[in-house]
Amino acid sequence: MASLFKDLAKLSAYRDRRFPGNQEEYERALQTSTTVYVGNMSFYTTEEQMYELFSRAGEIKKIIMGLDKNSKTPCGFCFVLYYSREDTEDAVKYISGTMLDDRPIRVDFDWGFEEGRQWGRGRSGGQVILYLSFSYKYLYFYK
Repeated sequence: MASLFKDLAKLSAYRDRRFPGNQEEYERALQTSTTVYVGNMSFYTTEEQMYELFSRAGEIKKIIMGLDKNSKTPCGFCFVLYYSREDTEDAVKYISGTMLDDRPIRVDFDWGFEEGRQWGRGRSGGQVILYLSFSYKYLYFYK
């Protein structure tokens, strides 16, 4: 059945709380952005590997690897900026779920890269990780 409204929840399952505008502006930014967020990457995945894979969807403007703020080492995510919206849509459509370094990567539309977003958000500058201690059966959250 046809609908007059596009289901915007399909644009991205992730909501960036650091976006400076309201929800409507966020959704508009996702609809026009030429940036994708890539998550669930191995810490050993290189920028060259990302370029090789994502250039299959279109011409890449820039790749920004996510880095641990303190050690400046990769921490499992990156941003890929394309020249056209069509290439961005192809990347989300065809590359999301692809196995890269034995991990299924997640590709989502992103509202656009700004300086400072390349740093991980954890307490030590890396990703936010949930640890489960089996010996004590407590959950520990490291931020």
